[in-house]
Amino acid sequence: MENATKSEAGAGPGTKPAIELVEQGGEVTLSIGGEQAMQAWERDLMWASADMLCEYGRDFYEVGLGLGLSALRIATNPATRSHRVLELFDEVEELFRERHPELPDTLSIERGDFFQRIFELPSQSVDGIFFDPALDMEVWKDEALWQRTMPEVVRVLRPGGAFIPFFSTKPELRWQYLPHFRDIRVVRHPYTAYDTTEYTHGTSGDAYIQCFVKS
Repeated sequence: MENATKSEAGAGPGTKPAIELVEQGGEVTLSIGGEQAMQAWERDLMWASADMLCEYGRDFYEVGLGLGLSALRIATNPATRSHRVLELFDEVEELFRERHPELPDTLSIERGDFFQRIFELPSQSVDGIFFDPALDMEVWKDEALWQRTMPEVVRVLRPGGAFIPFFSTKPELRWQYLPHFRDIRVVRHPYTAYDTTEYTHGTSGDAYIQCFVKS
């Protein structure tokens, strides 16, 4: 079955999946639990998402480090004052730091589970949240979980702040976030994935960056 979203086949809370960086035939893949969590071809889409987020303020929070493409882009934006990244797995950060031993002063990485940490973050403390964790399909489908979690996301955002999840290759607004925002901005970008990519609707076409803005 073709996956509907990126990073769906990762790991849920309490599990310890195998994590490795696979480089083969010019392709770079972050593998979590034997599944494709992120690939290097996403760079332009991740950069476009990061640049959009940085239009909304100076202090940002990111969920899911991955290959660090968006983290570095946000942290090095001239507008950025601070960028914190929450990562669940030690191994993901270790792989990232091996490739990027010197990080921008604006960037900090912390460990934790988003579904717990979001309740601990101060109200109106960030201008934007970029959301790209590796989660099991069961988590994405848990309506009660999202109904509890998304009001906390809105609480943490400052007025006028933005929540940008990972891009979609299907022209549908994400139901997990839709009920919690009135203002939504969608930007279409062409993409070409690897022939081996499993988490997109086809390996080329249009991707959609969805930006949910707190009124």
